[in-house]
Amino acid sequence: MSKHKPIDIADFRIKGGKKLDLADWPTRVAPFYDSKDAYKAMLEAGTERLAELQEMLYAHDRYALLVIFQAMDAAGKDGAIRHVMSGVNPQGCQVFSFKHPSATELDHDFMWRPHCALPERGRIGIFNRSYYEEVLIVRVLPEILRSQKLPDETLGAKDFWGDRFRSIVDAEAHLHRNGTRIVKIFLHLSKDEQRDRLIARIDEEDKNWKFDEGDIEQRRHWDKYMAAYADCLAATSTPDCPWYVVPADDKKNARLIVSQILVDTLAALDMRYPETSPAQRARLREIRRQLAAGEV
Repeated sequence: MSKHKPIDIADFRIKGGKKLDLADWPTRVAPFYDSKDAYKAMLEAGTERLAELQEMLYAHDRYALLVIFQAMDAAGKDGAIRHVMSGVNPQGCQVFSFKHPSATELDHDFMWRPHCALPERGRIGIFNRSYYEEVLIVRVLPEILRSQKLPDETLGAKDFWGDRFRSIVDAEAHLHRNGTRIVKIFLHLSKDEQRDRLIARIDEEDKNWKFDEGDIEQRRHWDKYMAAYADCLAATSTPDCPWYVVPADDKKNARLIVSQILVDTLAALDMRYPETSPAQRARLREIRRQLAAGEV
């Protein structure tokens, strides 16, 4: 097998705290694979390693991993989740897609709904879109705020969006302190590539079901979304809970990068399988003897 350039996830991490222009971040980079077979082998190696780490995460039972995907429509969130997580035990992984909030959810603050879906210790939770929509689509389409029944003093705050960013950062810091590791992935798609993928959904009959006219309306606000994403990523990427900007024009490359981000994040945790005490080992040997002798 040919050698491949290693994926350094630091190349895609947002440091935060500085003004960000997404135009400075590529939507396509040189592929880390040199053939279709090489891609399959690399992805398989990543999924196998991820499965090993997920099993240890479950056995160690001290940490949880929350992976947040945000992107424009057609960026490949579903495909990345499906391919990268294909080897993980379904019992140890939960995927939540956040749609339009219900009446009950609107009667709570904007961080209430995702907190009810957080992964338990020992498990991986994936948010396909998340509470970050509250500083993205809600910012681009501020009329959505009217349905949230917020107090006038909240809506009239001098730095309303800054307040929301701080709420998110504070909530994520609380989760980190209590063992939930948070990885946030922005699949960075170019406007031209999105156009081509939307056209493909129209031209290819078996993809028609994926097409949503609402995606076209959101596309009309592309520049506003890029500005909202830039502000969001800069304000909420922290050393403990970083954002990664993953070039998404090449789906295969994006999946390899996402896989490496998750593997490196889990591998950095101080995890081990529970040790068996001498007394437990003696008890297990006795049970084994009884099983072998047909006594039980």
